[in-house]
Amino acid sequence: MSERILLVDDNHIQSATRRAILEGCGQEVSVAPNGQQALGLLNDPETAETIGLIITDHLMPVMTGREFVGELRQRGFTLPVVVLSGFPDAEACYEGLNIVFRLKPFDPASLIQLVRDLLGECMRRSA
Repeated sequence: MSERILLVDDNHIQSATRRAILEGCGQEVSVAPNGQQALGLLNDPETAETIGLIITDHLMPVMTGREFVGELRQRGFTLPVVVLSGFPDAEACYEGLNIVFRLKPFDPASLIQLVRDLLGECMRRSA
């Protein structure tokens, strides 16, 4: 299983910052500005097999994080998903979708540790 992370966020500054943090600790990162484009990337089997984790924002144009994760799960993707939101009540929208929810702001050290924990779980499950 790959350790490539797919970041889905319409806010260029936030996605660029998270990308720099994650790449700085050795992760490979791809970025999509919305859920629709992320699903397009995942439609390619070669690309999809390189993704080990998805980190998505909750509120985005084109497709919300909830719509994106719902479609992801409907298509059979079981990989870990982290949803970031500034709205505490947003977590309830993801009930039954097997996600990890974190409130923004989310400090870099916590992000790195969460990513390592989730990717480590995936590696243990696939071994």
